[in-house]
This record gives sequence, C-alpha cells and structure tokens, in this order.
Amino acid sequence: MEWTPIWLSLKLAAITTMILVIIGIPLAYWLSRRSSFLKVVTEAVLTMPLVLPPSVLGFYLLLAFSPNSMLGSWLLRYFNISLVFSFGGLVVASVIYSLPFMVSPVKSALAHLPKSLAEASYTMGKSKWETFYRILLPNIKSSLYTAVVLSFAHTLGEFGVVLMIGGKLNGITKVASIAIYDAVDSNQYHEANQYALVLFAITFSIVILVFIFNKNAAKGPLE
Repeated sequence: MEWTPIWLSLKLAAITTMILVIIGIPLAYWLSRRSSFLKVVTEAVLTMPLVLPPSVLGFYLLLAFSPNSMLGSWLLRYFNISLVFSFGGLVVASVIYSLPFMVSPVKSALAHLPKSLAEASYTMGKSKWETFYRILLPNIKSSLYTAVVLSFAHTLGEFGVVLMIGGKLNGITKVASIAIYDAVDSNQYHEANQYALVLFAITFSIVILVFIFNKNAAKGPLE
C-alpha cells in the first residue's frame, strides 16, 4: 500500500480544518446574531453543499476554477495560480464543501447562549471581541470540538468534489478516497481494504477523542 494518499488526505484535512476555524467561527457568530435577509441568503448558500450531490458542486467549482473562466483566468494572469488539478484547488474546494460542518454547530451553540452573558460582559467594560473570545467561546467548547472533528472527518472522506477538481495525480491530488476507488476499479480489493481500514481507524480515534473532550468540558464551571 502506498502511504502517500493517506498523508495527502491528512494534510488536506488539517489545512482545511485550520482555515475553517479561522473563517467559520466568526461567520457563525455573525449568523447567530439578529436575522436579516442577507443572513438568510448566506445560510441558504452555506446549506447547498449539504443537499447538492458532490459531483454537482465539484462540476461547478471545476468550471469556476478553469483557466477559461473569468475567475480562473484572473488568478492565472495576475497571481500565476491554477486551482484545477492542484493541491491548492483541493483545499479551496474542501473549504467550500466542508464549511457548513464548521458553521452549523457553532452557530447553533452561540444562538442558544443566554444574552445575559454578553450583556454582563459589556457592563464590565469588555469589548465585543473580548466578550466573544473570553466569554462566549469558552461556553461552547463542546460544540467547537464537534465542529472541528466533523470538518476534519468530512474532508478526510471527500470523494466527488476532490475527484472533479483534482483528478487523481499521484503525489499531488490522489487522496485516500481516490486511491480506494482506483483499487476497487482495478480489482485490488486487498489494497482498497488497507486504505479503508486506515481511514476508519483514524476517524474512529478522532471521534473517541472528541467524546472524551466533550465529557471533560461538560464538567467545567462554565458549562
């Protein structure tokens, strides 16, 4: 069994999850505040990766990132970046595809926090950023852990989107899910089973860890 697809999958999942933490948590906070038409539209867009077939999303991302498209040609001309059939393209597609798995749990947890928490912090002279970072986030630790694990595990098992955007270039875009497909397609079931077992073991271990973290977090004074 080649280990490169496994490492590529882990690398993709780790990078994607870190990006999702940076952009997903602030987005979830914004969506958890008062509703507006813009927020309704944003939530609808975020929900699309959950209901669309991965191949459909991957196809439209392929068209958008193509050097023949407006976005693709602009990136290629001014930044010399080609997202099609590249690891960078996998990262961008994975961020888009897994974004709801980061945003939804965090948004739901923030929306259910008592408003008195933030109001008490404001009366003590704390800024919105300090209130968000020091008061609100510590109170949703379980949801944060869940969102991170869901995003990582979802990215780790992606198939349709990464196949459409990246193809199956060895050492570049051929992640473990693609390797499993190729092995089955060539009747190499033993090799496919090896890849599948490794992914299963990694995902199962991560899920066990998040249950342990959530159990400990539930004992915290703020929970």
